[in-house]
Amino acid sequence: MNLTLISATLAVLMLLVGVDALAGSRQEQSGSSQAGMASYYHDRFHGRRTASGSRYDKRAFSAAHKTLPIGTQVRVTDARSGKSVVVRINDRGPYARGRVIDLSRAAAREIGLTHKGVARVKLEILGSKTLAASQTGF
Repeated sequence: MNLTLISATLAVLMLLVGVDALAGSRQEQSGSSQAGMASYYHDRFHGRRTASGSRYDKRAFSAAHKTLPIGTQVRVTDARSGKSVVVRINDRGPYARGRVIDLSRAAAREIGLTHKGVARVKLEILGSKTLAASQTGF
């Protein structure tokens, strides 16, 4: 009897977790968007490991986001200038209050962020690659 109750409870919990995970993935589907403040990585992080396991390369078009899956491609558009760049999420962060994304130096330069330091941006989720594919190249 106890084993049946435990099994039923586990089955219900797994179902609830699965439904919650599906709801989260729908929110981050291709074509969805977010807005907020962006900043960029300091050069001292160049060469350090990211959450994906790859090394941060300030010359690559990559970024950190708190919740998007590693490997997700995102178009980042500066709200004021309209300049945009496509990056791949390979790290977690940003950890500064009020920021939605941290860009690599190359990506920040592409949209003129290196002169400002911080800018309001729009994020458009384009899709994702598998982690293995994303580590071998963009």
